[in-house]
Amino acid sequence: MRQMSARLLLVACLSGSIGSGAALAAGPNLVLNGGFEQTLVNASSEFGGRYPSQQVTNWTTNGYNFVFKSGTADTSGAASEFGGALMLWGPNNGSANGLPSASPSGGNYVAADGAYGVGAISQTITGIAAGQTVDVSFYWAGAQQYSFDGATTEKWQVSLGSSTQSTTVVNNVNHGFTGWVQQTFRFVASVANPVLSFLAVGTPSGQPPFVLLDGVSAVVVPEPTTLTILLSGVAGLFGLSRRRRR
Repeated sequence: MRQMSARLLLVACLSGSIGSGAALAAGPNLVLNGGFEQTLVNASSEFGGRYPSQQVTNWTTNGYNFVFKSGTADTSGAASEFGGALMLWGPNNGSANGLPSASPSGGNYVAADGAYGVGAISQTITGIAAGQTVDVSFYWAGAQQYSFDGATTEKWQVSLGSSTQSTTVVNNVNHGFTGWVQQTFRFVASVANPVLSFLAVGTPSGQPPFVLLDGVSAVVVPEPTTLTILLSGVAGLFGLSRRRRR
C-alpha cells in the first residue's frame, strides 16, 4: 500500500512538472531592431553623430560604425564622413575570403572600426528587473576595410549595465574574413532597464580592423523554482520509500 501511494504521488508530481514546463520557457526578445533592418535612410552609410545621414532605429552610437545593406559591403559600400564609399574586402572586390552578401540572420548588419573613432553601439533594454538573469546572444565576425593591407585582430566588448564580457580575439589574415559565429553571454542585471552596448576592439590602427554584428537578442532567463521543488520532492519520496522498506 505504501509503495502504491508513493507511485501515485510520483505520477502526480511528474504531471505537475510537465504542466509547469511552459513557465520555464525563455522570455521574449527584449532588443528592438536587433537585426538592424529598420533605418531612417534607405542607403548603406555611417550612422550616429559622426555622419548623421544614416541612423539605425532604436540604436545610438557616436563611433566610426557603419550599417551595410545586404550585398553592399564589397560592392557599393557605405558612405563615410571622408567622402567616397567605405567597403570591406570580399569576393566582389578582389578577395576570395568567403564574405557573404548577408549575415546569418539575413539582411543588414553593422560593421564597427575597432581602432579608429571607437564608440559603442547602445540601446536601453526595457522589461528587465534588477537581479534578473539575462542571456544576450548575437552573431559576429571579423573583417578588414577594403584598400588596406595586413593582418588584423578583432573582438567585441559587450556590456549590460555595469557588467562587461568580451568575445575571444580573432586573428584575421590579410584581406580576410573570419566567418560568422554565434555568441551568448549570461548577465545578472545590476539595475532595472539596463543599457546594452557593443564596443569594437581591434588592432592595428593602420590596417582598419572591422568587427561585424547582427541578430542581437536579450531574453530573461526564468527562475527554475517550480520544477526544482517538484524534482526535489520526488527525490525525497524515493528516499523515504527505500528507508521504510529497509
